[in-house]
Amino acid sequence: LFSDGLAAFTFWGWQLVILLAAITLPLGLTSGKEYAELEWPIDILIAVVWVIFGWNMFGTIIRRRERHMYVAIWFYIATWITVTVLHIVNSIEIPASFLKSYPIYAGVQDALVQWWYGHNAVAFFLTTPFLGLMYYFLPKAANRPVYSYKLSIVHFWTLVFIYIWAGPHHLLYSALPDWAQSLGTVFSIMLVAPSWGGMINGLLTLRGAWDRVRENPILKFMVVAVTAYGMATLEGPTLSLKNVNAIAHFTDWIIAHVHVGALGWNGFLTFGILYWLIPILWNTKLYSKKLANFHFWIGFLGIVFYALSMWFSGVTQSLMWKQFTPLGVLQYPNFLETVLQIVPMYIIRMIGGSLYFVGVLVMVYNLVKTVKQGSFAKDEQAEAPALPKFKDPLRKGSYHRWLEGKPMTMLAGALILILIGTFVEFVPTFLVKSNIPTISSVKPYSPLELQGRDIYIREACNSCHSQLVRPFRSETERYGEYSKAGEY
Repeated sequence: LFSDGLAAFTFWGWQLVILLAAITLPLGLTSGKEYAELEWPIDILIAVVWVIFGWNMFGTIIRRRERHMYVAIWFYIATWITVTVLHIVNSIEIPASFLKSYPIYAGVQDALVQWWYGHNAVAFFLTTPFLGLMYYFLPKAANRPVYSYKLSIVHFWTLVFIYIWAGPHHLLYSALPDWAQSLGTVFSIMLVAPSWGGMINGLLTLRGAWDRVRENPILKFMVVAVTAYGMATLEGPTLSLKNVNAIAHFTDWIIAHVHVGALGWNGFLTFGILYWLIPILWNTKLYSKKLANFHFWIGFLGIVFYALSMWFSGVTQSLMWKQFTPLGVLQYPNFLETVLQIVPMYIIRMIGGSLYFVGVLVMVYNLVKTVKQGSFAKDEQAEAPALPKFKDPLRKGSYHRWLEGKPMTMLAGALILILIGTFVEFVPTFLVKSNIPTISSVKPYSPLELQGRDIYIREACNSCHSQLVRPFRSETERYGEYSKAGEY
């Protein structure tokens, strides 16, 4: 590790961020931006802690004794630089007081930046670092080499380039310019290729080891996790198609989609890693394989109940919202009618979540007992060879083989790729006036109206009331005129 002091600073910095969030958010001290609710002083603290963490990470990578950087490290590098850019760009705001600020972006531009950030904050916090974990721990647990090294190269670079363009698919049928919506859709569909390349690479790593999957709970967790990654990254692009999005957006279908990724991909991969790693760290065997298997099945059942109920709930909501009578009026004009119809699905969702949580408690018990029966392995013998005295042998291979020994060059490459899509989407929206046509009757807020808006956000009214009406007859009948760019 480059610096224990920087690691300690990072740890306590994150504790401070969590404490401040726990204090400010319940008080309504929030920017109101999804996944970026914290106010400007805390945003600055997050940036400082994240940069210190990156300094320590890159210091550790640079001083490594093994010249070649394994594929997992590529994903960590891309994660760090992309999250840095996302957080800083989306958090640029003008302070109005110590704990109140306003974004420098206006209206539709702010929405575009927000979902460029929101979509990719999920991608580069819950996808790319977990892919790095998959590429390391799955081969370790299976005791098999990665299926295809070339496929991992294609997977990495195409994922980093394509992902950043997909943010506008959160704003289909909104006031965002049509060309930006179409870009989001096209790149979302393209995203299936690298995502499934990664899934295939993970699953085929188990070739020759599938007989062990039947008996090994660690491999069970990892197989379901990688499969859930593939399913979620197919469903996401499907939901980005305009005709599917017209049905699914604003419904519980989105909740199902997100939780297949969160509970299946992120959760199950984490569980598998912990079951593999804890016994090694404490130089012992897992306390109970039966409890681990029980955790797997009850957790898997929980995911199935959770996702299925929300898929049914989402389709039901959409069909009811869009239903007209033969006389041409809304059949279910009262929103409460939809809510009452899906109560059984919410009960099933609660059961699924409870089953999943019980599995987590079983895992905690199992791992605590594992730790108690072993002794912590404080040190591990170094396995890296001494640094060579001669010219770096990586230069004799392909260019990418050479690149795999250059962390800062790889950092620059990832940065360039994410900035291409960013500039293509942002610059026209900021500079070409026809993208955001004005409405003569719309004036800036008066001080009293601005105060009302701040109260609206402080009390979290905007969490339920989206202020977005799509150009569908079912929505204009219920809510009034559809949303236009100049209104924001």
